[in-house]
Amino acid sequence: MARKFVDTIETQAQGSDAVHSQVPSLTSHELSRIVDFLRRLRAPFDANMPGAKPDVYLNITLELVDAHLRVTPIDKSGLISSADVPYSTGNRMIAKMIEDGLISQVPRGNGLKTHFLEPSEALLNAFMAYASHVKGHMAKTFGLRKGTETSEYYFGGSYFASQIISPVRGEDISALNLGDIKFLLNDDNYFVAMRNMWSDFRNDFGKRSSFELQRLPDLYENTRRTLSEVAPRYDVVAMNMPWLGEFAERGELAPLDNLLADAAINPLDFHPSVWGTGNWKGTQYGIPLYCTIEILAARKDLFEARSIPFPKTFDETIAAAHDFHDPEKEFYGIAWNGQRGMPIANSFMFFLAACRTTVIDMPLRNQESWSFDTFEKLKLQIDTEDALEVVEYMKQLVEVSPPDIATIDWDRRIHYFMSGQTAMAYCWTMRAARFEHELSSRVARRVAYLPPPSRRMRRVSAPVGGFLLTIPAYVEPAQQKQIISAIAWMVSPEAMKEHVKNGFPVAPRFSVCADPEALASSPIVSMVDRMARKNELVTWARPPVPEFNLIERTLGEEIHEIVFNGKSPQRGLKDAENRILSVVRNEMR
Repeated sequence: MARKFVDTIETQAQGSDAVHSQVPSLTSHELSRIVDFLRRLRAPFDANMPGAKPDVYLNITLELVDAHLRVTPIDKSGLISSADVPYSTGNRMIAKMIEDGLISQVPRGNGLKTHFLEPSEALLNAFMAYASHVKGHMAKTFGLRKGTETSEYYFGGSYFASQIISPVRGEDISALNLGDIKFLLNDDNYFVAMRNMWSDFRNDFGKRSSFELQRLPDLYENTRRTLSEVAPRYDVVAMNMPWLGEFAERGELAPLDNLLADAAINPLDFHPSVWGTGNWKGTQYGIPLYCTIEILAARKDLFEARSIPFPKTFDETIAAAHDFHDPEKEFYGIAWNGQRGMPIANSFMFFLAACRTTVIDMPLRNQESWSFDTFEKLKLQIDTEDALEVVEYMKQLVEVSPPDIATIDWDRRIHYFMSGQTAMAYCWTMRAARFEHELSSRVARRVAYLPPPSRRMRRVSAPVGGFLLTIPAYVEPAQQKQIISAIAWMVSPEAMKEHVKNGFPVAPRFSVCADPEALASSPIVSMVDRMARKNELVTWARPPVPEFNLIERTLGEEIHEIVFNGKSPQRGLKDAENRILSVVRNEMR
């Protein structure tokens, strides 16, 4: 029932009319934060008001729902202890709630006669209705613009919708009294802009030579080499989100929890799923700098001229691409990442996400902290029917793609679409910003930004990517305190808003997404914010297991062989699984 309940909450967030008519729309993240809010609101009253006593029913309900949301089994003793009520009183209340059908008993199994306790569906629906009322009241009290629906407010986001973030100021960083900090970053437009802003405001202290920017495959190899060295070369390393597990598990990243206690970084201002991309086994190792979403860009003018609806499924995407594909005129249906290696591996994983699955057997929930069993206990999901359907989709895409699709990467697919040579393109929102802001773009103001098509009208699953700012473990503690101050400035609402206004449309902070000026800067900002509130953004498409690079590297070879070189899909998928498992077993010997 725990899995079913979480799925129900997520379905509500998708806007299902059937479920929505029963209980108001809340994401599981919001419900968890409302539970914590009610707990913290009540506790000081019980502790400090003369004659006050704990509300046994409320406390038991909160702890029961909280355990259920976290998918953590709880028994009677554990529930009474968590509720912080006298044992006899709690025992009587639980017995009555069982009798009234508000608590369900689930046998422990293995022949044991004891039970775990779960909230019944009736209690869950009633609590969610109450939680929705709390959310609505808080939305009206704090920051909800007049005329805005309550669903537009995300409970737990520390933003005020009517507040305009002030411009970034040089004195903010000058006052930090920072020494020279060396950065290893990804070579993309966002990091170039960040480097320039940092250098401009820091003048003589912020040398551009302090920033080393490298393309993504090179960044991974250099990060591995850098973090394993004894002699430190960098103070801040940009970490691709799915790499976190590998480097955190090896102890090569500095834990940030103690540093964050005194830093000007408010985790509540970040969408919890995005903040969770930097958390490994309960410890924060990375601060999200930017997030980017894999979407489908489509030529709005061309679709409207032919009265073709925008595609929502794989089949509709292929059909629309065929309608526009005209290779004799050097115009093609769609562009996507087909290049061998990391590009096609990511395409495969993203298309799998559209089938509501991923490369390992895991709960399809965005995590506020990542944790996995040892790899030998994980079950790969590569040699599957879903994967066969994905590679068949990719082979159909080839037929309506540019002739060099087998070598197209992130930059090349953007070039095709921006130069007016394709009707559609899968793309990251961060790169899609170029469509509107670059002078060479031939598609400005002609683009529709769409959720990635799903398989057979399933729920939308838009993969989240981006980078975390991390501190290598070899950096001295005193220097870490300086560095976290620099990171706080770089991820501040002021700095992020400046980037959004300059054409980088996705920021992971609620305050930036709610800023009226930021919203007006790009249609992508509000689109992604709406998707986030509907729980359509997924961080599990590329699970950050320590073996992620091995999985990605293997898929990048085998999927390319299947799609472009005639290898049997069944053989290629099976070979991919066997190769990954073989390497893992050899490393464990």
